[in-house]
Formats: sequence, C-alpha cells, structure tokens
Amino acid sequence: MGAGHLGRIHIQQALQAEGVELVGFHDTDAERRAAITAEFEVMAYPDVASLIGTCEAVDIVTPTTTHHALALQAMEAGRHVFIEKPLSTDMAEARDIMDRARKAGVIVQVGHVERFNPAFTAARPHLKDPMFIETHRLAQFNPRGTDVSVVLDLMIHDIDIVLHTVGHPVKDVIASGVAVVSDTPDIANARIVFSNGCVANLTASRISLKNMRKSRFFQRDAYISVDMLEKRTEIVRMRTLEGEPDPFAITVDLGQGKGRREISFERPEVPATNAIRDELQAFARSVRSGHEPPVTAADGAAALEVALKVLACLDQPTGGPAY
Repeated sequence: MGAGHLGRIHIQQALQAEGVELVGFHDTDAERRAAITAEFEVMAYPDVASLIGTCEAVDIVTPTTTHHALALQAMEAGRHVFIEKPLSTDMAEARDIMDRARKAGVIVQVGHVERFNPAFTAARPHLKDPMFIETHRLAQFNPRGTDVSVVLDLMIHDIDIVLHTVGHPVKDVIASGVAVVSDTPDIANARIVFSNGCVANLTASRISLKNMRKSRFFQRDAYISVDMLEKRTEIVRMRTLEGEPDPFAITVDLGQGKGRREISFERPEVPATNAIRDELQAFARSVRSGHEPPVTAADGAAALEVALKVLACLDQPTGGPAY
C-alpha cells in the first residue's frame, strides 16, 4: 500500500526479494498507479479492500497518519502486516496495533530499516555494553517528509538502533531543537540516559549542506564507528600490553605504574546487500515460520515512545522532560 517515493522502492525490492510474491499494490493516486504498473508490470488495485482480499500479507508505506487504520483493516482480514516507521502517530494507536495483532494472531514488523544496514550488521557482533553513543543523521533539505518533525522523520532511525543496542530501559530524555524552514523542528539534539548509565547523544538535521549517517559507540576497550551512508565499519581496540611491544605496534603509555596499551584497527567486511530487500525477506520468513520478526511492533512502539518524549522536550523552553 502506497507507491510514493519510498513505496516505489519497496515495490522494486519486493520484486527481487526471496520468498516474496508481489500480487499487486494500491495507491490513492490514479496517475501514480498507472506509472508504477507501466514501470514494473505489477497489478494496481483500485482500493485497499480488493488488494487485501488477494494477498497473505501487506506492506504499508503510506503517510504515518494512515498506518493505524490500514493496519487494522488488514489485521481484521487476518493479514500479516509490515508497517513503515514510525509505527503510528501516537502511543494509543501503537498499543492498539499491538493488541489487535495479538488477538488476530498475525505477524507485525516495523520498517526500522537501519537494523538491516550492512554496516550495522557488520558492527553488531562487536557491540557489547556501549556506555556512550554519538549519532549524526544529517540530510540536505527536501520538502518531502516535512509534514512531520525531523525527530519522526530521521532521528527515530537512530533511536531504534540505540534502544536495540543498549537493551536497558530509558531513564531520562533531554532535547532541544528548532524549526528553520518548515513548521516543525528541522534540527534536533537529544540526550538519552539509560538505567545502566549509558548515555546516547543523537543529532538529526534535514537542513544540512551534506548528507551524513554516522554512529559511534564507545565501550570498554573499544571504539566502533558505523557509517551507514558509506557502508563502512571501523573498530579501534585497546588491549593491555605485557612485555615489550612490537616495534611497529601503536601503543599508549597510561602513566607511571599503569602500564601501556596496544591499539589495533579492524575493518569488518561489509556485505553488498540491500537493506530494504533484506527487511522484506526477513518479514516473509517470519510469516512463513510464525517466528517473531526481527523488528517487532513492540520495538516500533518503544522507538515511537522515546521519539514522542523528545518532541515533548522540544516544546519546553528548557528542553527538559515534559512527560
């Protein structure tokens, strides 16, 4: 459902995804339906009900304000649902989607696509209890997507990655932001404090002169940099040095009586995969197996809840908690 900019990409990737048979699509724009049908030779359905009636699962890539109603319509017909992020506009809708999915016994996966970014999947096995995380998600201005804040448009990607990586409850959120060219914040910074002491500092902007999607994870004895735009992962490790170092090794003297540490650099291989195709294939596998999808509705709701707390902070003069 939905064949706009992102919906068109989903159609393109669904046609190439293993385990996925695309029966057709629906878009409210008749001209767009005709254009997509001509480009991909896929059947366009004139309405949502007729599409739902012919398929086993639906992929909802429509404006966020429509996610809840379309998901409920599909789930009431017993269809599994993939929903593009954010899951919904508010927590009441998010909880309703989770409740209806549970009662209908259907799979719901949320499109937090960076979980499938090959740079992140290459880094994931090396991420162990990071205690400080810094993310920058910067984009050049594009009128598309300015109907929502930069927090729901861009920052929510990093919120999901941070929640998934840290794995502890959020203790506190402080944020600030400003609307520069649109009616909602175009640049925002959030500081998320977790119950285990980890702190994540997230910056998102859609009015930058260049594009950037970088995350840096600092943990005991290692620093991990993940460039999700350039698809590159770098790991800097430190180990306690015993004996004399290799003459070509890079070492750090920690001070009198504290010994030295050796620094090593790694660059894990990043596979040349397509993240959207991978997330659709993962959804298809969950539908076939009945197993929990890699990004559940609960994950989507958790990211939305933190994003809404960030937005609440932006409405406060001090940027402090408003929840």
